[in-house]
Amino acid sequence: MRVIVCANGELPNPRKLLETIGAKDVLLAADGGARHYLQLGLTPRYVIGDFDSLSEVEIQQLQAMGVQLERHPRRKDETDLELTLLRARDFQPDAVLVFGALGGRWDMTLANLLLAAHPALVQVDIRFMDGQQEIRLLRGGQTAAINGNPGDTLSLIPLGGDAGGITTQGLEYVLADGVLTFGTARGVSNVLTGAQASVELGEGMLLMVHVTDDRPQTTDGRPRSVVRGPRSPH
Repeated sequence: MRVIVCANGELPNPRKLLETIGAKDVLLAADGGARHYLQLGLTPRYVIGDFDSLSEVEIQQLQAMGVQLERHPRRKDETDLELTLLRARDFQPDAVLVFGALGGRWDMTLANLLLAAHPALVQVDIRFMDGQQEIRLLRGGQTAAINGNPGDTLSLIPLGGDAGGITTQGLEYVLADGVLTFGTARGVSNVLTGAQASVELGEGMLLMVHVTDDRPQTTDGRPRSVVRGPRSPH
């Protein structure tokens, strides 16, 4: 079972949300994120937050639909999305997919992404979905499988310090027990060579950004019109 969370940020591809939701998924909304569900004709199980981003009409509509409203004070230490992710943890999901977490405010966007490193969410597989992009956190001792297309971009960005013991498979620029140094961009814009890749991390944390390339493929399996400049191997 998965939990689908809608936050109050931008939703560039609403159809992607509709296509992602399965029959057994639990739908949660962080405050104004409920509006995304309403616009798509969907009913969340919970709406969580201080409700400063919803109109009274929308709140009444949600109540009439039988949605459970979990109201918190406006003056609080946690953001609405943080509270929603903590509620999502209670369902013990296989994964939590978060839509609408990114937007024009960089402070909120960065804070939202870093919630994946929340100490109370260590056991939760959180994935931020934004159009063709999926962003997730890999912790030391974990291995991630990436399913996509040849030519997809995968960036590995260390968080909180250096990330070591990195071994990759199925990527154009290979790491074998390698290190990515915090504050450098060496792990940005690697490329899938097939439909699957994997990243094994020994220690530290990696933010993984997978950008799906859905352009038509050539006969050799590579996407058309891919132009890359010279680059040192990883």
